[in-house]
Amino acid sequence: MSRLLEPPPGQTVYRRNFTPQPGDIDENGHVNNVVYLRWAQDIGVAHWRSRAPPEALAAYAGGALRHEIDYRRELKLGETAHGRTWVAEAALGPRFDRYIRIDAADGAMCAQIITTWVFIDQATRRPRRVPDWILPLFA
Repeated sequence: MSRLLEPPPGQTVYRRNFTPQPGDIDENGHVNNVVYLRWAQDIGVAHWRSRAPPEALAAYAGGALRHEIDYRRELKLGETAHGRTWVAEAALGPRFDRYIRIDAADGAMCAQIITTWVFIDQATRRPRRVPDWILPLFA
């Protein structure tokens, strides 16, 4: 990725703040890269749970297939990170992309992530085509 991720106009954006804990700090004195991936997972799951109806939560789940992440600015202990996420306008069969941006309190981008999720049928534990009615819940 070379461009900064921003949601398209009119796109619903889910927001969540993150506060680094002492165990999130690596030997270089800033948030460890793996922590950003954990935050990406956390915000993606929270977004799904906040928008999906109870019957969808019971019947379907998502799993990460691929992460692409850019790191831009370090985040240190005592800072608050502001996370934003939104989903792609269309799915490709069982796959859909989720976009995540984690910014520092000063607005500088710390990390941005494009995650490809796979839609999973809970009963069969197999990938399933994303139903047409799902993505509009997040648009």
